[in-house]
Amino acid sequence: MKLGVVGGVIVVILAVLLFLGYSSVFTVSPTQQALVLRLGNPQQPRTQPGLHFKMPIIDNVVYIDKRILDLEAPAQEVIASDQKRLVVDAFARYRIKMPLRYYQTLGSSLAANSQLAIILNSALRRVLGEATFTHVVRDERAGLMNRIRELVDKEAANYGIEVVDVRIRRADLPEANSQAVYQRMQTERQREAAEFRAQGSQRAQEIRSRADREVTVLIADAQSKAEQIRGEGDGQRNQIFASAFNRDPDFFAFYRSMQAYEAGLKPNDTKLLLKPDSSFFRYFGDPSGKQAPGAPAQAGAAPPAAR
Repeated sequence: MKLGVVGGVIVVILAVLLFLGYSSVFTVSPTQQALVLRLGNPQQPRTQPGLHFKMPIIDNVVYIDKRILDLEAPAQEVIASDQKRLVVDAFARYRIKMPLRYYQTLGSSLAANSQLAIILNSALRRVLGEATFTHVVRDERAGLMNRIRELVDKEAANYGIEVVDVRIRRADLPEANSQAVYQRMQTERQREAAEFRAQGSQRAQEIRSRADREVTVLIADAQSKAEQIRGEGDGQRNQIFASAFNRDPDFFAFYRSMQAYEAGLKPNDTKLLLKPDSSFFRYFGDPSGKQAPGAPAQAGAAPPAAR
């Protein structure tokens, strides 16, 4: 009976010892840092990974992440220095550098994210409110993000947090403003296109007018030169006719009569009413063209009107 009681006591003692031994050790992983709370009072943090000891029952362990954590801030409207509204979507990366201060001031990751979001939004409004729309969107975006990170890191240091990076994911005009800007840009491009078309039409009209003027001048010059050459040709022809008449008046009269026959006696549409002894037909009666006695002498006369 006594042995049974003694054995039970030994088992209880061993169980208590095992419980106390298990309660006096804890492990810290490489991605964590531990904070020991002795009766609710935080002790020095344990940052080295491995096995650590604590007082059983009276000590509790709080694990704090040692990795870089994300903060996704909600999109918000910011007014730039040129009075343009921007919808800014930003995020931050941070790590817990001083676990003891972090636990004393914030206590949890939820509270840390909430407080950091407030600090980030304040820094965004402060920095972007001093910059223009063009600087935020294009020219000085990297420098502005560095300034925001410095401001947030300075405020977050009071909570034992180090801000590693702050990035502006998107900075656009609000939807209504974007549509208005798009319409204004479209109108401006249409105005420029219409202006270019008007300038092109004016230039084309000038070119056409100049070309028409040059064509008119060329045609007038060509016609003047043609009339001059034609006049010179007519003069030379008259000189040739005169010279031929002076050399052989009979041959000239015969040649002119042949031309008159060719012009006046056209096939199918020529009718002549002439006297049989007309001088027009003198070469028909006599190859030499001599007139019969009493006939009018009209050598080389032109033919009468044809009907």
